[in-house]
Amino acid sequence: MRRLALVLSFGLSMAGGAPALAETAETAPAAAETPIVIGRSYALPSSVMGQTREINVWLPPGYAQSGRTYPVLYLLDGGRDQDFHHISGIAQLGTIVGTTRDVIVVGIASVDRRNELALPTDNPELIARYPTHGRSERFRRFVAEEVQPFIEGRFRTNGESALMGESLAGLFVVETFLKEPQMFDAYVAVSPSLWWDGGVLARQSGAHLRDHSNDPRTLILTLGDEGEEMQAPMDVLTANLRDHALPGVKWDFTPRPSESHASIYHGAALDAFRRLYAAPAQ
Repeated sequence: MRRLALVLSFGLSMAGGAPALAETAETAPAAAETPIVIGRSYALPSSVMGQTREINVWLPPGYAQSGRTYPVLYLLDGGRDQDFHHISGIAQLGTIVGTTRDVIVVGIASVDRRNELALPTDNPELIARYPTHGRSERFRRFVAEEVQPFIEGRFRTNGESALMGESLAGLFVVETFLKEPQMFDAYVAVSPSLWWDGGVLARQSGAHLRDHSNDPRTLILTLGDEGEEMQAPMDVLTANLRDHALPGVKWDFTPRPSESHASIYHGAALDAFRRLYAAPAQ
């Protein structure tokens, strides 16, 4: 009985305190709410693609007041629900702590990745699985003829540009470097899907490299512990780079055996920023 009395007493005291708690919540001042603005998104009409496409732009802090010009990093899979926030966050961090130069990040959203980022193939299995595949050349024209002019006409750019992508987007980066090297000054391909179509792009890379001019270019390649299907064509590509890349091309391949396809992007992108946009020594 004594225990029951204690429980009843505690319950009554708690019930008696409830109105006071409610009054505190009701009378507390409302928390001010302000949207967090990370960048700007543009709906860019595209005659090349035949539809309006999402382009996202992150500008360095102080851009509006500086009057300066900036390098541009073009990011594939750069939609708001893709890699735009990830990579623009790396740019923001470098700016805040002073480890990298300020750079404009332009995210180019993907819609149908096999259509936009992959080469055409005659492989019946790939055709059956991805019937819309193989329009990377069209997507490259979209970037060159519509995205780059839009950015250069609207923002203060300094003529220095780079292209970054991972997985299928990394395949597109390598293809662009091999076939249209003049489009960008630097290329970053993280875990590129060189396995596509049996590694044909890697096998053809020597012929493409022999057609290059000696203009300065940078190619950054990296791959995790991702199996023979990914490693074998990378080995073919790097062998052709060793044999055929002209002196103007600065390239390197960094294995990341502690990383998987799912985990490699952040560290690889951070390292690429530190290389391409290293802050001047004080």
